[in-house]
Amino acid sequence: MSVRAEEINTANHTQDILAKVEEPDGNLADAVRKSQDYLFSIQKEEGYWVGELMVDSTLASDMIAYHHWAGDIDLEWQRKAVNRIFSMQLEDGGWNIYHGGPAEVNATIKAYLALKLAAVSVKDPRMLKAREMAVHLGGVPRMNTFSKLYLSLLGLWPWKYVPTIPCEVLFIGKWFHVNFWDMSNWSRAMLVPLAIINHFKPTRPCGVTLDELYPEGFHERDCALPRDPEFFTWRNFFLRLDKLHKFAELWARGGIHPFRSRALKRCEEWMLERFEGSDGLAAIFPAMLNALIALKALGYADDHPQVKRAERELEKLEHHTEDDLRIEPCFSPVWDTAIVNICLRESGVPADHPAMVRATDWLMDKEIRFRGDWYHKNPVDVEPSGWVFEFENKWNPDVDDTAMVLLALRQVPTDDVKRRDECFRRGMDWMLAFQCKDGGWAAFDKDCTKSIMEKVPFADHNAMLDPECADITARILELLGYEGYSTSHPQVVRALEYLMAQQEEDGSWYGRWGVNYVYGTWQVLRGLSALNLNMNEPWLQKAKEWLISVQRADGGWGERCNTYNDPVYKGEGPSTASQTAWAVMGLCTFNDPNIPALRTGIEYLIRMQSEDGSWAEDETTGTGFPQVFYLKYDMYRNTWPLLALATYRRICDGQQAGELLNLKGVS
Repeated sequence: MSVRAEEINTANHTQDILAKVEEPDGNLADAVRKSQDYLFSIQKEEGYWVGELMVDSTLASDMIAYHHWAGDIDLEWQRKAVNRIFSMQLEDGGWNIYHGGPAEVNATIKAYLALKLAAVSVKDPRMLKAREMAVHLGGVPRMNTFSKLYLSLLGLWPWKYVPTIPCEVLFIGKWFHVNFWDMSNWSRAMLVPLAIINHFKPTRPCGVTLDELYPEGFHERDCALPRDPEFFTWRNFFLRLDKLHKFAELWARGGIHPFRSRALKRCEEWMLERFEGSDGLAAIFPAMLNALIALKALGYADDHPQVKRAERELEKLEHHTEDDLRIEPCFSPVWDTAIVNICLRESGVPADHPAMVRATDWLMDKEIRFRGDWYHKNPVDVEPSGWVFEFENKWNPDVDDTAMVLLALRQVPTDDVKRRDECFRRGMDWMLAFQCKDGGWAAFDKDCTKSIMEKVPFADHNAMLDPECADITARILELLGYEGYSTSHPQVVRALEYLMAQQEEDGSWYGRWGVNYVYGTWQVLRGLSALNLNMNEPWLQKAKEWLISVQRADGGWGERCNTYNDPVYKGEGPSTASQTAWAVMGLCTFNDPNIPALRTGIEYLIRMQSEDGSWAEDETTGTGFPQVFYLKYDMYRNTWPLLALATYRRICDGQQAGELLNLKGVS
């Protein structure tokens, strides 16, 4: 298609949208005020905000399986968990991993097993449909390694077909090309307790089977991990190495493995050490549950303080109603508080508003002044700083949360300006030290990108690496732009080169931590606009036209998680408040309030706002591990729309899109 034809097509698309959208009731100022009032109403007394992280059914399924393994079943708790699982079952009988998605094999079989353990009759029509879907998806052999390991704990999968996670991995130093510290932060936290579990193999048969979920009956040929057709590949090398590990385990069980006892002790110490200063191991559900199982495998008594502590941290993630139970994978107070601070401040809330000051003080109290695990990949001479996602997780501050907190800190004064400025400086220096060799920034570590790590047999959870990504890189550029960094600054130059190289052919950017291309494209445009780039450059205009081209007929934008499986679906999905806000902010960077698609996007947000100032949203717009685990950030539906409305009002007033008040004078 020619450039002129593309322009005509885009114009026609916009006119179609304008013809279908009616003028909303209310106005921009009222929408902003109502949103501000709503956010103030849900601030916690301590000064922070936190929204619920909503996920699929697998957490409830895993906990039912765990309690049956541990033999501590609470029937009332289990009744609620069963209700939760059934409430998420699809019409076709399966369970998905994101709203609106298709049935997924791990989620479906985990749910079926949990319900069967809870004594739901296999003749129940819902169970019959679940069984049919599980078999249709390939049954137990198609589950991933971590799911099969949990089955092995219950005697439902042969341990010899679970890839070995050797405890000795902690002894492999950074001098070796493949070592423990080249795994992603979250994989390390999951794998250390799993290595302990893998050694002891504490199998406790549960009185049920899954024989009916093998499409052609149980055959050994279905159990082994498939090899690459070529003989000399890294995957085949690691599969052969796994056989060697299993042979070595025979010696370990006989007590004569030369390093196993030391390795087990080191894994135990590593795990216990990271319990300190953290809401459970790594403050995330998978690592926390694995750690609890590992403690019991090590022989810790049920009433041991560390066991009770691990159980309490898991229980904190539970939300109970009379008949239902929801489980969060972790908490997000630092992230949510920073975003709300930015939204309220940029929407016109006075800088000295008590809620702003309280939130800022709370954020400063959460700075991590400890040299955590990041130092192994990035042993730089920088003063420890940074922020985490959760309440407490001192070992794992991350770059993305740090950037968001710094964006918030720079806007709000405190009674102790000196403290705030020093805090900002430390955080900025720490964050900048994590730029990767190709110019981008990742979430937790620097240059955690060795693709060979994805070839190890237990790497099928799609999370072994922590690669740099466009959305985090652009958020950092946004901060640097507001702080007066020029486009000739060496780190900015490298980051811009990285972003240009990452742009898709159609003009969009992939969004690693949000769904997906709408998220990535918005964040890149906002970051580049903050640097005062010429937004009329062809490559940026191409991104603008892509955003306009995927606007929906109702004036909003939407995109589902299936774009992580196949980008052909990019920009497609039911309109949501959060994704519409992202697209609106992306278009605002072009500083033209009269862009038709921008106006109709604003109209959509105002029209969809509830009377109490909130927005409704069912779709999943956050990403944990692409293709494996997704998140619905409940706060997103109420924060990003306010920031979008505020950003639009600023360009209507003739101000730079995304312009923030530099109240502290730190650069």
